[in-house]
Amino acid sequence: MRIDIVSLFPEFFTSPVACSLLGRAIGQGIAEVQVTNPRDFAPDKYRKVDDLPYGGGAGMVMKPEPLFAAVESLPVLEPRAVILMTPQGKPMQQSIFRELTTFNQLVLLCGHYEGVDERVREHLATHELSLGDFVLTGGEIPALALIDGVVRLLPGTVGNAESLESESFESGLLEYPHYTRPANFRGWSVPEILLSGHHAQIAQWRRNQQIQRTQQRRPDLLPIEMEET
Repeated sequence: MRIDIVSLFPEFFTSPVACSLLGRAIGQGIAEVQVTNPRDFAPDKYRKVDDLPYGGGAGMVMKPEPLFAAVESLPVLEPRAVILMTPQGKPMQQSIFRELTTFNQLVLLCGHYEGVDERVREHLATHELSLGDFVLTGGEIPALALIDGVVRLLPGTVGNAESLESESFESGLLEYPHYTRPANFRGWSVPEILLSGHHAQIAQWRRNQQIQRTQQRRPDLLPIEMEET
């Protein structure tokens, strides 16, 4: 998968994309990440990428020319998604990350200031995504979250692919609790069932824990029949 980031701050991504599983996936060729600065495509000698909004109002708006030119300079690998990072977008979810793994190329547009010219939203972006119901200084942090969430799902990124299947949100439930050695830490013991070696009982315990944890923390995720149990 090729991931192109269009951002005024390419240096923001230098360290994160080189670290941990993400860095390994890039090193192994599972994913490729490139950053393009729209300022390099500004039509004037001052490399201006923002301007006052028509009709007045506070703040500045990112101009359409540099963003369109930056995206149009990129190679095209179909199927491709051009994703605008915006608080007005659909909140990111695990199911969306799964869907995005089916694309060969993701182009991530990182807005700044008061946002982007509406023509970018209408005629350039194919998707709009948000990190949540809040506003950040720019689209870089949401873009990085998306990259991490998608790349870790690509085959070969995570060593044990089975570990992805029981994660929170994969089955519509939160993940069950995990324990490791020592069995007793400061008087807090690992549940006996996990030490029993009875795999069927352990699986049932974990399933029950998922339901209980979801009921307590995210009841909105539960199907109606589970809410009533």
